[in-house]
Amino acid sequence: MVRFKNRYVLCEVVSEDPRCRQCIEDRAVGLAVRDAIGRVHGDYGLACCSISFTVKYLNAYTGTVLLRCRKDSYRLLCSALPFVRQLESRNQRYPCFLNTLHVGGTIRTCQKFLIQYNRRQLLMLLQNCTNEEERRCIQKSLLSCSLTEEQSQSGDEEDDDGTETD
Repeated sequence: MVRFKNRYVLCEVVSEDPRCRQCIEDRAVGLAVRDAIGRVHGDYGLACCSISFTVKYLNAYTGTVLLRCRKDSYRLLCSALPFVRQLESRNQRYPCFLNTLHVGGTIRTCQKFLIQYNRRQLLMLLQNCTNEEERRCIQKSLLSCSLTEEQSQSGDEEDDDGTETD
């Protein structure tokens, strides 16, 4: 049996309107990307990319999007991403674009890259701090950037004596 290899494209949604990030949904991102692929590469590109194309992760707060597609067609996907000019959600259109940050073979490599990327962004913010309180807050955020496993939520629901809390 043959395993199908995938590529994961890590993007960020860049918009001047802060409401755009909080209102986007994975379905809207998927439709916008499929539409861009159809406009740029036609039916052939759309058919190649839509075989295993999915939006694997969307963080509306940070504007981070993780797209999955087949290894054979990831170049078609990446070449169509600059043509995404708006996202439509809840019958409203938000002008924005997708900035490709990283292309990886696994979700784990994209996570590692995202941690390093966020750390570099925080370092740039640290250099532009105006007061000491901002500096301490950003330093605390920098120290918390790690890929450690958190306790499972099922462990958080039980008290020390083993009873569940509501």
